[in-house]
This record gives sequence, C-alpha cells and structure tokens, in this order.
Amino acid sequence: MTKHISLLLVLLLVGLRLLAATPAPERVIVPAVTTGTAVDTNTMQVIYDEVKTPFKYGVILTGGSTNEYVDCPSLFRQGEHWYMMYVAITNQIGYQTFLARSDDLLHWTKLGRILSFTATNQWDAWQADGGVALADYHWDGTHALEKFDGKYWLTYIGGHRQGYETDPLSLGVAWTRHPDRPREWQRLSENPVLGPKQPDARSFETKTLYKSQVIHDEAQSLGWPFIMYYNAKYKNGFEQIGMAVSSDMKHWSRYGTNSVVVNGAEKQRGISGDPQIVKLGDIWVMFYFGVGWRPHAFDTFACSRDLVHWTKWSGPNLVEPSEPYDHVYAHKPWVVKWHGVVYHFYCAVGNSGRVIALATSKDLKAQP
Repeated sequence: MTKHISLLLVLLLVGLRLLAATPAPERVIVPAVTTGTAVDTNTMQVIYDEVKTPFKYGVILTGGSTNEYVDCPSLFRQGEHWYMMYVAITNQIGYQTFLARSDDLLHWTKLGRILSFTATNQWDAWQADGGVALADYHWDGTHALEKFDGKYWLTYIGGHRQGYETDPLSLGVAWTRHPDRPREWQRLSENPVLGPKQPDARSFETKTLYKSQVIHDEAQSLGWPFIMYYNAKYKNGFEQIGMAVSSDMKHWSRYGTNSVVVNGAEKQRGISGDPQIVKLGDIWVMFYFGVGWRPHAFDTFACSRDLVHWTKWSGPNLVEPSEPYDHVYAHKPWVVKWHGVVYHFYCAVGNSGRVIALATSKDLKAQP
C-alpha cells in the first residue's frame, strides 16, 4: 500500500511539473473585417429619437457614507426583479462590486458585495470593478442574463494598487450559478484574460484597460460567439474602445490592430469609455461616455451594421450635466427599454458626491 501511495505521489509531481512547463497558448491578434458600411444619417436620427432620455428622474443610489462613492451601473432582470451591479470605493482605497435589487427600476435595495478585495499579492488585490456579461442585448428583449457552460458571467477591472483606478489595470472574468444572490463570484484561474503588458497589446492599450462588456453574438458574424468591448489607454486623458473575441469566455484574443471608437485623435486627448451594446432591429448600438473632446462629461452613442465599423452620433448628448447632483459629470451609461419607457442609468458627480442617477424617455415624476 505504501509503495502504491509513493508511486502515485511521484506521478502526481511529474504531472504537475509537466503542466507547469507547458507554455501558455500563443497570443495572436485576430484579423478584423476590413470593409464596412456607415450607418446613414436618417437611420442615426431614428435611433436617437428612440433612445433619447430628456427627463432627469434624479439620484436612485448613493454610497453608505460621505466617504463612499458608487459608480458604473449595469443591469439585468431575473425572475420578477431587476438587479443592478454597481461598484463602490471608500476612502479612495479601490473599487469592489456590489448588487442591488428593484421591482420598478426606480427604487433600489442594496443586497451586498459580490466581488471583493483579495488583499494579497495577486494582480487584482485592490481593484475589483465588475459588470454584467451575456445580458440579452435585444432592445425589446428580456434583459435576462444568459448562461454559458452552466454558469453566469461577469467581467471586471482588476489592479494590485490602492487608489482611484490606479494604473496598471487589467481585465478578469468571474462566474456564479446564482447572479441574484449577494455571494462572492468565482474568479478564473486564467485571469487576467487581457492586460496592458501582454505581447499582443495594441498601441492604444499599453498602460491600462478599463470597463468591458461581453455579448453573445448568436450568428457568430465575426466567427466567434463572444465579443468584448472595452476602453483602454496608452496615455492619461486619451482612451479608445477596442474589441476582443472568445469561444469559451476564458481565453480572449484581441480583434483587429486598431480601436473601433476613438474621439479626440487630432489632439491625442479625449476619453471614449464604458461601452454597452444593444441591438435595435438590424442596427447595433453602442452607448458610451465621452469627456475631453466636447464640453463636460456626457453619454452618447454610435451605430454599426457589422459590430466592427461604427458611425458616431454627432447630435445632442443623451445625458449631460444640468442638475446640482450631476453638474460635474453625467456619464457611464447603462440603457434599457421596459414597458415602453427608456431608462438611462448613469454615474453622476455633483453636490451629492459620486452617485447613480437616472434619466428617462418619459417624465415619470409627472406620472400619477
């Protein structure tokens, strides 16, 4: 018996050494579709008229103390309830991810934390800024999360330094079987899946990677089922949105050698960030925020027919500073349509600190 145990231990050690010696898969950039058709002006106007939210409802989620700021809303529906993933930072230590619940999209109850500091020497020790992945992106859809491999998924910004989004930041993936419960999600051992120091990092993303969203392209129009959009930078104050693709949610390849949405290129200054993808008919819509290339910080959108070539809206902003609670920033969108009303959640910075606010397509405050 002792000999058998010793033999098994030897074989186990040999296997572990072989596994450790196995090189990581070679990182390659997937060639992008090179031709695309711009979305015409009339269609852009139709999209704007559908998604615009001129009525400010107000602040719907705040921090628990004057030293806690909340940020980055992303929503999904599970059963009879709405859920919001949001992030919070206290005393400028770093972001963690939390969950809140609502019955009407207006009144929210905080449930608890779902992605925490590890407080170790890991790459994501002090930053864990998550958002939903694989949500139903159809404009008039269910807004439910889709399972893959029997799990629900999120992506997150991770970093090992304390502070407000302190460089360098990379992207990780986590999963759970119960997205409506305030329990810690499981991080992948493959993390970080994308980072600024990887050999295939493109020129616009060599310093930090920021907020991401993943959709399931059911048609696999680019040859891949899962597509990620995220903003990144190589210098402070200049962020662009790029793409990555995956077949298993664990291993990600950068798509194309360039970014797909950039503003402020002439002066190399301007932020385009926090993309959210929805589909209206046969048009893909990317909601995102801008700062540094127009006055203020605001939310806008771009449209595409192929998920790669994006036509940017140049008309009125979807939300912009106008109230005491968002007079500094009105940005970082998550937009849903439900029962004929468009709800535009965003991060507002003003006299209430950093909070989550809401704008809508109808004046809900005037409703009986």
